[in-house]
Amino acid sequence: MNDLGEVFFVALKLGLTSFGGPIAHLGYFHAEYVERRKWIDNDSFSELVAICQFLPGPASSQLGIGIGAIRAGLLGGIVAWLGFTLPSAIALSLFAFYMKAADFSAAPWIHGLQIVAVAVVCQAVLFMGRKLLINVFLLLMALAAMAASLLFNGIFSQLIIVVIAGFLGLVIFDSKELPRAEHVKIAHGKKLAMGCLIIFLLLLFLLPGLRALSDNYFFAIADGFYRSGSLVFGGGHVVLPLLEKEVVANGMISKDIFLAGYGAAQAVPGPLFTFAAFLGASSGGIFGAILAIIAIFLPAYLLVIGFLPFWQRLRQNKKISRALIGVNAAVVGLLLAALYSPLWTSAIKRPIDLLCFMVLLFILMVGRLPPVLVVLIGIIGSIALAHLGWF
Repeated sequence: MNDLGEVFFVALKLGLTSFGGPIAHLGYFHAEYVERRKWIDNDSFSELVAICQFLPGPASSQLGIGIGAIRAGLLGGIVAWLGFTLPSAIALSLFAFYMKAADFSAAPWIHGLQIVAVAVVCQAVLFMGRKLLINVFLLLMALAAMAASLLFNGIFSQLIIVVIAGFLGLVIFDSKELPRAEHVKIAHGKKLAMGCLIIFLLLLFLLPGLRALSDNYFFAIADGFYRSGSLVFGGGHVVLPLLEKEVVANGMISKDIFLAGYGAAQAVPGPLFTFAAFLGASSGGIFGAILAIIAIFLPAYLLVIGFLPFWQRLRQNKKISRALIGVNAAVVGLLLAALYSPLWTSAIKRPIDLLCFMVLLFILMVGRLPPVLVVLIGIIGSIALAHLGWF
């Protein structure tokens, strides 16, 4: 088997089996790529993780893209992304078509999925807050970011919030050096890397213009999902508020369908960003699903390929380290805003909803069950409560 085929099938195996979100994905990747196949040494793996945490976008997908590119060049990065992404993207697209084929809007298990989504995001907020909000000032920054996100709903409002937070971090905080490793070998040069970064910026600024000049629905999908993939620091659940503003606030799909799909996304392996496939399929059919999934992941590919040759110099920049402290606080605030609206306001309406949420959160936080089992518990529990007349 040639390198490209091997990269694809190893990534496909991970895409079929990697449950548990981006932090868990790092463990799966380390076991497969470092320990079993020895495609990359431990120091290089740690360095690549640091790169992906520094860049906006889905960290686990970017890590896979980076390892694929190191193993088999630029095409290796693409096939690694395909293998890791296809299983969950296909599953969520099929779920979207299944929901469109019949009216499930009043089904109790749909509401159960919505409550699961609230519990999962609440767990993420608590985990990130405990890790990133290490002093009172950072907590206040997060709360200010949450308030600003709820008050201002413009297309670039979240980008402005992140930029302001980064500036405050640069001005106020002490630098924190990232761990050092010197073993990543990059096959492509700086010229190609610069080309990727230029394409990234051109698309980021040109797509909104094309969307404004045309009523074409697919320009709206391309712009909205590309921007969401470009501006999210932390990946995973943090993309939720951006996607909600793009598809719910703009009337592409209903809030109930959005939340049900987000709950279902917890039950599939692979990157959470494949939730975009559900949204694209729900609003634009097969082509909408394909366009949404490409648009939301394309920034990740361009940024990883673009930044790899420059990382050694950038990672030693103390100003960048300080700015990231503020950016991380803003990310927690944006996720808090998403937890309140649309999640809490749409799913928690009755005392029984609150009770179900508390039980599911307890299972996640104390029982430490994987999200896929929590989804099943939420679905089965909501159906059982409906039969009892309580739900």
